[in-house]
Amino acid sequence: MLAAALTAPPADAQVAPAGPPIQLVQPVGPAAPPAVVTLKDALERAKQNDAQFQTVATDAQVAAGDRAQAKASRLPSVGFLTQYLGTQGNGTTPNGRFVTNDGVHVYRSWLAVHQDLSPNTLAGTGHQRAQAAEAVAKAKVEVAERGLAVTVTRTFYALITAQRRYATAQLAAQQSARFLDYSQQQERLGQVAHSDVIKAQIQMLQQRQAFQEATLAIESARLDLAVLLSPTLDENFTVVDDLDQAPALPPFPEVQMRAERENPDLRVANQTLRMANLDVRAAKNGFLPTLAFDGVYGIEANAFALNSVAAAFPEKGPLPNLGYFITGSLSIPIWDWGSLRSKLGQAEAKQRQSSLELTQAQRQLVKNLYASYNEALAARSAADDLRQAADLSDESLRLMALRYQAGESTVLEVVDAQNTMVQSRAAYADALVRYRVALATIQTLTGSF
Repeated sequence: MLAAALTAPPADAQVAPAGPPIQLVQPVGPAAPPAVVTLKDALERAKQNDAQFQTVATDAQVAAGDRAQAKASRLPSVGFLTQYLGTQGNGTTPNGRFVTNDGVHVYRSWLAVHQDLSPNTLAGTGHQRAQAAEAVAKAKVEVAERGLAVTVTRTFYALITAQRRYATAQLAAQQSARFLDYSQQQERLGQVAHSDVIKAQIQMLQQRQAFQEATLAIESARLDLAVLLSPTLDENFTVVDDLDQAPALPPFPEVQMRAERENPDLRVANQTLRMANLDVRAAKNGFLPTLAFDGVYGIEANAFALNSVAAAFPEKGPLPNLGYFITGSLSIPIWDWGSLRSKLGQAEAKQRQSSLELTQAQRQLVKNLYASYNEALAARSAADDLRQAADLSDESLRLMALRYQAGESTVLEVVDAQNTMVQSRAAYADALVRYRVALATIQTLTGSF
């Protein structure tokens, strides 16, 4: 039966249609069983191999180090110093030619403690700013991760769509070849005109070309995904086709609430404004006095010992060497030719800019949320409609083949039904991908759901 010949799937899905198959060049991969990759696996692999994401992640690690250093800068620093000071003698006095030394040989061994007590240190401005910078860096990592998820989702399902189109093109090419054989048989029996055979042959050639294009498309899509998944461009993998198992779209109030609470772009803008506020505070603190304390405990003597005779006062006998001294300093800014005021002006300008960026980020979030949600609604509706259209096109092709066999339809109607079937299946797959990408785009604003 012609209907069975046109609509039944091929006995061997791997058999190519008649004609010379196209031979594509491919990267040489390992001779091993292909790895099975899900969308989740693809996301994890992409995070390991994407240079842009790793750059942002490295920036976050650096920001964490800056925060730890800023916290440590508020605490006293402790160091140990050991020195030997050799002074040229003058032949007359026991302390040599340099008046700062009390002998030709001076040994210094100090345990030194230093502490700055500036207004910024006391208020923890630097530490708080470093915390805000670390929060910004972490939020940017989340932004990059969610953006990468959209790219991986689009590329992952582009390969699945290419595989589906490949299967459809292969089926259509084999159907057109069988339809050509049937038309030639009917022509020899005098039941159809030669024009039917010509039309069937044209359709067969067109479907064969479409199959070759589908072969090229699937290879290109696999290469695109391999760039994201493998550092060596390894194509030895298969993807899990879960295109028909997309999660449901949550209600808009829930999506809106999650966006307000978990949007990383909004966190970046908020923490950037916080950093700008702290910069203004630090600039204002620059007009205030600064205290510094240094404490030293150890020896500075003519011998490396706890007790020794001072070269300048030998008559005093052995004296204790171990002791301490403390230095305190107060620095009051008086005139700096406008440098501090200029820094304050710069900080206030950045504060105004950060405030503007925050309000713009809020507006952009609302706009993107509505646009992305509406896109997802439209994509889901299109997928539902096109799924029915794909089923109907299969049935239409079957019925049209039966009508042609009964002499009630023309070859043009059969060819049109076959083209409609191919286009409907492709449109349905595209709608599913569109819905998947729309969900991933919403999740860049809300996080996973």
